[in-house]
Amino acid sequence: MKNSASIMKSALWLMLLLVLPLQIIAASLGEVGKRLASPPGVSNVETLKSKHFQEKYVFFINQLLDAKDASKGNFEQRVILCHRGFDRPTVLVTEGYNANYGLREGYIEELSEIFNTNIVLVEYRYFDKSMPTPCLWQYLTVENSLYDLHHVNQTLRTMYKGKWIATGISKGGQTTMFYRSYFPDDVDISVPYVAPLNRSVEDGRHEKFLQHKVSTKENRQKVLDFQLLLFKRKATLLPMLDEYCRKQHYTFNAPIDEIFDFSVLEYAFAFWQWGYDINKIPTATATDRQVFDYWINMCEPNYFANQNTLISFNVQAARELGYYGYYTKPFKKYLSIKTAKGYLRRLMLPKGTEDTRFEPALYRHTVDYLTHNDPKMVYIYGDIDPWSASGVYGLPFTKNKQNLHVYMLKGGSHSTRIQSFPKPTRQEIINLIGGWLEPTADN
Repeated sequence: MKNSASIMKSALWLMLLLVLPLQIIAASLGEVGKRLASPPGVSNVETLKSKHFQEKYVFFINQLLDAKDASKGNFEQRVILCHRGFDRPTVLVTEGYNANYGLREGYIEELSEIFNTNIVLVEYRYFDKSMPTPCLWQYLTVENSLYDLHHVNQTLRTMYKGKWIATGISKGGQTTMFYRSYFPDDVDISVPYVAPLNRSVEDGRHEKFLQHKVSTKENRQKVLDFQLLLFKRKATLLPMLDEYCRKQHYTFNAPIDEIFDFSVLEYAFAFWQWGYDINKIPTATATDRQVFDYWINMCEPNYFANQNTLISFNVQAARELGYYGYYTKPFKKYLSIKTAKGYLRRLMLPKGTEDTRFEPALYRHTVDYLTHNDPKMVYIYGDIDPWSASGVYGLPFTKNKQNLHVYMLKGGSHSTRIQSFPKPTRQEIINLIGGWLEPTADN
C-alpha cells in the first residue's frame, strides 16, 4: 500500500507540473488571447506589446501543404493579431513575405490607423517562421497561399463578425488582388498597394517604361549616364565588387564579371522604384570609391546571391507571378553576358527548380474575374514606380466600373500610400472606403 501511495503521489505531481504551465499561459492571456487559443489548429498563442492596440498576439495556425490533398501533410503558419474591438472592422494584411515587422511594439497599418480597425497579419507560406520542413517547392503556389488566407479568415470570423478589408503592399498587394479573385466573399473591401499584374516571367512593359515613360527625358538620361559610367569604370570597380562580395561570403551562379553587368542593369529599376534623388547621382568627377559606394548602397549584390533571403519569391516569380527584364542595347559593347534573357532562372532559383516554366493561368484567371465583376477595390500606384507599368491602371477592365477604383500618384514611387496623395484625393479615397465600411442591413 505504501508503494502504491508513493506512485499515486508522484503521478499527481507529474500531472500538476504538466497543467501548471498551461495555467500560467492562460493567466497571461487577455480575453482575446483566451478566445484565440480555442479554435482547432491554433497553437502557441503569445502576448505581444503594442503602443496602439488593447491586446496583441502572435500565434500559429495549422495549414495544409496542398489545399486540395490533405495527405500531402501540414505546416504551421505564423499570424499576428492586433485587437481594438470585436465590434470594429478587421484589416487582413495579405503579406507577401515574412511578418517580422509586425512583431514590433509600434507596428500599425495605414488602413487600421485611419479606420480604427483590428489587424490580422498573415505571414506568407515558405517565408521565415512559416517555412515547411522539409521545403517542398511544388506546394509553393499562389492558389495554396490563398487557401491559407481563407482558412485564417474563416477561423477568426467567429470572433470578428464585422466588415473585413484585405490589403497588402507589392507582392502582398498582388496577393490581395488574387485573394479577391479566388474568394470574392471572404472580405468586403480590397486595397492592393503598388501591385503588379505581370503577364510573363519577363513582362516587357517595365523595360519600355524605363526607356520612354518614367519622369522626363532629361532625368532618364541622367540614370542612363550613370550606368554607362559604371561600365566605363568596370576595370577598377569590378575588383572592388569582388572584394566586397568575398567579405560578405556571397556565392553566385555566374562569374563575378557577369554579376557586375546584372547589377548595373538593375540600377535603373532600383532607382525609379524607390524614387531616389536625381540630383545625388554621381557624375564623371566622382571618385571610384564614391561611385562604388553609391551604387552598392542601391544595388546590393546579395540580390543575385545564393544567400538571398527572397528565394521563395524568386520561385513564384518564375512560376506564376512574373517579373521584369533588362534593356541592354545601350551597353552592348561593355557586357560580359551575351544576353540578359532568362536571368531569373539562371541566377536566382534554388537547386531543383531551375527547370521552372512560367504558367499564365493565374494572370488569365485574375483578368477574367476583374473583367466580369465589379468588387469594392481601391488600387494605389505611384507613376514613377516601374511596377506601375504592369499594374491595372488604364486596363480595359478598370473602366466603367462603379466600385473598382485606381489611383495613380504623380511622382509617386513604390512607397506610395493613401496618405501620400494630396489632401483632396486622400480624402476622396478615405471617404470611399469609409462609406463601404458603414453598417448595412446585412452587416
